[in-house]
Amino acid sequence: MRSAEDLLQELISLDESHRIEAKRCTQVDRSVMETVCAFSNEPGLGGGYLLLGVVRDEQDFFKNAYTVSGISNPDKIQSDLVSQCASVFNRPIRPRVSVEELNGKTVVVVYVPEAAATDKPVYLTNFGLPRGAFRRIGPTDQEGSEDDLIALYSGHQMDTYDGAVLSDADLDDIDPQALEDYRAQRKQINPDAEELSWSNGDLLRSLGCAKKEGEVLKPTVAGILLFGTSMALRRCFPMMRIDYIRVPGRKWVENPEHRFDTLEIRAPMFTAIRRATNTVRDELLQSFSLPEGALAREDESTLPQRVIREAIVNAVMHRSYRIHGAIQIIRYANRLEIRNPGHSIKAEEQLGEPGSETRNPRIAAVLHEVNIAETKGSGIRAMREMMLANDLLPPTFESSRRPDQFVATFLFHHFLGPDDLAWLRRLTTEAISDEEARALVFVRELGAIDNAAYRAINSTDTLNASGHLRRLRDLELLQMKGSGSRTYYIPGPKFVANQTPSSDNTHQLATNTHQSLANTHQLLQNPLQGNATPSEDLMARIRSAGSKPRRDVLRSIIVDLCAWQPSSARELAGWLGRTDHKHLVREHLTPMVRDGLLEYTIPEMENHPDQRYTTVNDE
Repeated sequence: MRSAEDLLQELISLDESHRIEAKRCTQVDRSVMETVCAFSNEPGLGGGYLLLGVVRDEQDFFKNAYTVSGISNPDKIQSDLVSQCASVFNRPIRPRVSVEELNGKTVVVVYVPEAAATDKPVYLTNFGLPRGAFRRIGPTDQEGSEDDLIALYSGHQMDTYDGAVLSDADLDDIDPQALEDYRAQRKQINPDAEELSWSNGDLLRSLGCAKKEGEVLKPTVAGILLFGTSMALRRCFPMMRIDYIRVPGRKWVENPEHRFDTLEIRAPMFTAIRRATNTVRDELLQSFSLPEGALAREDESTLPQRVIREAIVNAVMHRSYRIHGAIQIIRYANRLEIRNPGHSIKAEEQLGEPGSETRNPRIAAVLHEVNIAETKGSGIRAMREMMLANDLLPPTFESSRRPDQFVATFLFHHFLGPDDLAWLRRLTTEAISDEEARALVFVRELGAIDNAAYRAINSTDTLNASGHLRRLRDLELLQMKGSGSRTYYIPGPKFVANQTPSSDNTHQLATNTHQSLANTHQLLQNPLQGNATPSEDLMARIRSAGSKPRRDVLRSIIVDLCAWQPSSARELAGWLGRTDHKHLVREHLTPMVRDGLLEYTIPEMENHPDQRYTTVNDE
């Protein structure tokens, strides 16, 4: 068991990590139990340490400064911790606890061992499954999801969802043309493949796309998704489609009079991938070029075609089919975003590294056999390399558990052309590395950047990214917001000051970002002094609900408020007569986003200071 001094030094050097968390801990509250649960569950972690009586210095959080606050009642803390570990979970947890002196104050060191594979998932019984089965993701404790249960139950040899039999489907729901499509593509790869001579039933069984129930052969989830008829897909998976959405401008629903156009694709998987890829390729802006000596123009997609295909295949293959939602391909004026339900099973910092982890192994195997997808974990690395080879900023990948989704973003911007170099020279006379220049261009395009995005566009590590971002902050080119793992950066004073009237709309984004933040700050001082107030009927409903309304009543009012206008947590709390907007976020707003009742106005950054909630658009 490690000492308190050793743990403190690691905190100062590397900040909170997947294996260490510091807490002030005046009492053993729910957050402590969530961390204990996460350390117990996380596969391969080997457990983790809680250092109680140590707190981050919020006045200087960018320097990883930690203060020893001390524990005034160590005996009670120990007793409460051990007691709760034995009673609040579905099975007892036995942590190791020691009391030590650090900088002249008493602290408590707690080591939580990883639970045996057959004992997982460990979960808080008051929460139940899957929410109560917390996992340790980076330096944070995350509520469990259905996919997490698959990972945590792996020691029990639990099957994956794509192998589950669909009891209300039969072989008539399999499209013979989709099977012929597979056979034709497989024949091109290996004309002598033995499965080409098998019957359709035997072929489906060999691919894990059908299983016998008694004497009857029934399709699996993979079978319908890969080879199902249009009627079967609509009946069994009504929301399993690909939506291609054109959004004018650079923001979601930027113009309420002309929000977006949508094309829905619902077809067997091979056909859906082809249609989505061709749609994106044909819709993207075409760049005109006339090479020297050429007699005709050459049109080339803004993004490399293989990047588009890899990104769509990645979304289809790795999405969670347990979540009823569509894959969204959103084309903005300056970027393409691909959003698929379900976070990445692979750790975010390991994306692009060799080795693949998939929640849909049967689907992945079929796509691999016809060379549509690889299963070695090289797809993301290939996309990054192809973007760089075409002088484009590398894509960024964001895996989020709330809402449970994975987002890939591809900027159309060609990196460091003459206009960029001139713009960078206006920003500062200091020498700027290529990595830092990429970060500044990224902020100009999207309005903000965090450590994960910096790592993604520069293929670097956490410490190097932190150092460069802090340098840009010290040069007043960026301004830091948030703290700890939620730290991100927006345009700083010099960034904004060097925007000129002749700058294009891209450059104007930074100014707009600062203005919206200023407006938000003003509104936060008094959320009831906005430009508009809810209707009298809506306010009457709030008054009649009383101070302690039922959950369904409160959430119905919240939906109507957000339908009236996108609203921040503080605005909602003000209208509802509540003083603690964080409680509203934790107990209502976040679960409502997760359940599809609400969505974020800034989905790229959940904790953005200008974040608001709006109702889900079903168009």
